[in-house]
Amino acid sequence: MSHEKNSRRVMEGVHEAHDGMKPLPRKKFKKPDTGNLDIETIAQGVQSGSRLYLGKAITLLESSNPEHKQNGQELLNQLLPFTGDSLRIGITGVPGAGKSTFIETFGEMLTSLGHRVAVLAIDPSSSLTGGSILGDKTRMEELARNPNAFIRPSPTAGTLGGVHKKTRETMLLCEAAGYDIILVETVGVGQSETLVRGMVDMFLLLVLTGAGDELQGMKKGILELADAIVVHKADGDNVRLAKRTVAEYKQMLHFLQPATESWTTRPIAASSVESTGIPGVWEMIQEFEMAVKNSGFWKRRRQEQTKDWFRSMITDELHSRFFNDVNRRQLVTVLEKQVLSDELTVAQAIVRLFE
Repeated sequence: MSHEKNSRRVMEGVHEAHDGMKPLPRKKFKKPDTGNLDIETIAQGVQSGSRLYLGKAITLLESSNPEHKQNGQELLNQLLPFTGDSLRIGITGVPGAGKSTFIETFGEMLTSLGHRVAVLAIDPSSSLTGGSILGDKTRMEELARNPNAFIRPSPTAGTLGGVHKKTRETMLLCEAAGYDIILVETVGVGQSETLVRGMVDMFLLLVLTGAGDELQGMKKGILELADAIVVHKADGDNVRLAKRTVAEYKQMLHFLQPATESWTTRPIAASSVESTGIPGVWEMIQEFEMAVKNSGFWKRRRQEQTKDWFRSMITDELHSRFFNDVNRRQLVTVLEKQVLSDELTVAQAIVRLFE
């Protein structure tokens, strides 16, 4: 009987942690204080080449907080005299072409030659968090650790064509920080190629071997944007195919208008794994820079790009001010219902919206 009682007795629980240690007090998450931003300190930090301060400056520019936006523009204005001296290269390619691998190998080679390289990798945004999905720092581990390189994955944040609207300003900050070569990697979808073409000096298109089938599906417009076509992954059994692909592109490029005045688009084979052809890509880029600068088109293109940027910012500001007006937003909702119920045509609704 006593045994039955003991078997049913409930032992008193242990109050301490399982390992005998007392539990530590929970740390409260504290948001960083961004109320008092020292613009002068950040500007000096950027100019000194600090990657930490450069990251802070870019975050400030990308912020949607009105106060941060104002501070960001003030910072950019201070640094503007120290911008414009870099070589801006856009890089795009079909899915699987190895853009990140190419950029890492290419960037490592450039830093070994004494250059400072900034990589602005435009990542598609997560629909849940709004942040970058691909995380280019994890895909370029060696380059990310290089003290003469700076990698900034920027989420597209829903921007049309997959290019962050602050990419242009980020380029200027990188130039002020002393980066003389800026590589802009696109998501590789839709209009991103056109938008990046409008903010860089030279545009590289990465393709794979076996161009026959690929050329059928590739848009002619993308080829017309490229200043150089890199037939990537030209290693192992692909070497022979890569040479044939280069020859096919040479034939095709004869029928296309060159993307840049005073320069003829060229194809070249390269392998990031074996580092073959990568020095040849750099030699071609240097030839491009010399030819376009000597023709005077380099400066004209940059002026046109700045003018286009100015006009696109006008459109963005008008859009922002329009939809930030409460009365306008309410009127849009009302007119949408009337259009959907066939009470008004779309054109009539627009006229009433702007009356």
